[in-house]
Amino acid sequence: MPRLDRESPVPLYYQLKEVLQALIDDGALAPGDPVPSERDICERFSISRMTASKAVSALVDEGVLYREKGRGTFVASPKPTCTSSCLTGFSDNIRAAGLEARTAILSFAEEEASRTIGEALLLSPQERTVFNILRLRYVEGEPFSLENAWVPRCRFPSLSRELLEGRSLYVLMREHFAMRLSHARQTIEPVLCSDFEAAQLDLEPATPVLLFRRVAYAEPETPVEYSKCVYRGKRFRYEISFGI
Repeated sequence: MPRLDRESPVPLYYQLKEVLQALIDDGALAPGDPVPSERDICERFSISRMTASKAVSALVDEGVLYREKGRGTFVASPKPTCTSSCLTGFSDNIRAAGLEARTAILSFAEEEASRTIGEALLLSPQERTVFNILRLRYVEGEPFSLENAWVPRCRFPSLSRELLEGRSLYVLMREHFAMRLSHARQTIEPVLCSDFEAAQLDLEPATPVLLFRRVAYAEPETPVEYSKCVYRGKRFRYEISFGI
């Protein structure tokens, strides 16, 4: 195990954090394994309890470790990684990472689109009725994200809760409605979750989360979905590929 460099300008707690992270990355500490106690860490590296606690807490804050009251601190499972290289559904992304995915439809209703949603979906005044679909996503049995989506009724007139139950919306668009999905435009920003979002995602109110806003398109340039999705930041990693 590497030593900490007391002559380095890098703080000792940060060096220790990187040492623990390397042990996890290298497989020396696997998901579910207990992390050495702060007392053991102090003895091994000849550091103060405060330094050890700060390093471990930083990894807990990042979702790399988790604490169980009365039991100790353990290595968390790897965060699911979603990529931006293609337009795929939630379940496909999660299952590709080798994890179990489940979706619960919380509500399915018809409503009039707001101005923002109507403009994003290029709806005329006569076409402003949309299906509003609120879904809670689970990964490995734990709440993962809360998605609110709006789909134009004029483009998917027979869409229903029963038709969507247990199926991917994007797969349904392709296979049932013969839509050729092509691309999406998406923004990502950190926000504080609302009381409702916190209750659904098993978080404290005002916990930092990631908010994804997306407009999905079918060929040639027809918007078919506007969505807002809140992700638990500690349980999610997003990968973007760039050309050079």
